[in-house]
Amino acid sequence: MRKYALFAFGLAVTILVALGLVVLSSASQANGIRLHGDAYFFMRRQFEYIAVAVVLCLAVAWFDYRKWREYPFLPVAFYGVVFVLLLAVFLFPQVNGSWRWIKCGPLRLQPSEFAKLATVILVSVYLDKLGWRVELFSRGAFWPALFIGLIAGPVLLEPDFGSVMVIGSAGVLVMFLAGVRVLHLLVLGLPAVAFVGYKIATNANRMARLFAFTGWQPSSAEGATPVADAAAKAAEYQADMALVAIRNGELWGVGLGNSMQKQLYLPEAHTDFIFAVGAEELGLLFSIGVIVLFTIIFALSIYIARKSTDRLGRFLAVGMGFIIYFQAMFNLGVVCEALPTKGMALPFFSYGGTNLLTSFFAIGTIFSVGLHSSGDRNRMRKVSSDSPKGV
Repeated sequence: MRKYALFAFGLAVTILVALGLVVLSSASQANGIRLHGDAYFFMRRQFEYIAVAVVLCLAVAWFDYRKWREYPFLPVAFYGVVFVLLLAVFLFPQVNGSWRWIKCGPLRLQPSEFAKLATVILVSVYLDKLGWRVELFSRGAFWPALFIGLIAGPVLLEPDFGSVMVIGSAGVLVMFLAGVRVLHLLVLGLPAVAFVGYKIATNANRMARLFAFTGWQPSSAEGATPVADAAAKAAEYQADMALVAIRNGELWGVGLGNSMQKQLYLPEAHTDFIFAVGAEELGLLFSIGVIVLFTIIFALSIYIARKSTDRLGRFLAVGMGFIIYFQAMFNLGVVCEALPTKGMALPFFSYGGTNLLTSFFAIGTIFSVGLHSSGDRNRMRKVSSDSPKGV
């Protein structure tokens, strides 16, 4: 049965990637002409990113996930490198008011994307080796929470609250799966949530987005600033234009390549708001199909985790599947104006190399769990069938 699950899992990912390329080929044309004088500039770059990402995915799938546990320096080194990269972003200029990128010539790297993977891997390996001691506060709750908080700290300072949510949620999910007591999670989690809430409340741009989402605008007496007011209007405009695109699509869409909102009406049409262009051109059936495919991927991740031969495989498969699913559902919630405007890529659709690499890394890890666990079961069956029957 697992072979069929892995096949279905790979098929769902392939369909999403194909759909993503189709929508990007249309959504990126206007910005490609405006920024680079080439309608297919972003499309060609995305093909290059996908080629590298697929090679990475195959390598990670071939890599036996249990080596993360057998060689503890591997997860520690991965975590350490990502942490250093997160600090290095502050050496580069801000982009749209945040330090998120490391620029190396024509290439840009967003370390916060890799921080999500490093968190799941390190916390999973640590808790797997801990065994029954996960029930102890100091060993089972405090240290994993410290790992999560340490790598989330620089991300919070960038600031990138969306990535902090993913890092924290994925880490806590792995802790819960490992058997960490809920009381311990609450003791450590509630102050962390309160602190993040405080950072959001003291950030004018983020509060402006919340104001735009709720429809309430603060008066000057309540501390409004011209920057915050402009941010609120920009966030509201993006959300409104996304809804216009979705409404235009109706059931069947206006046809591939016929979107009006991508003609510079919808900001970030080829990145964070690409789903709105797809919904406009391909209609409601496309929107439902995307949601169903992402849900299938997460459900199959859980199934593969349940069939894993060890705890580490279960932690990794669920954690990696959750990273993809959380980002996808949050992005769709923002585009549909069910959540406040927050820049978060739609996996396999949004233009960008870093998110593609990390998404395919997560997919490769889930494949690794399924393939190597399946190999273990086959060897166990062969040994059982070759052994002499009992007397």
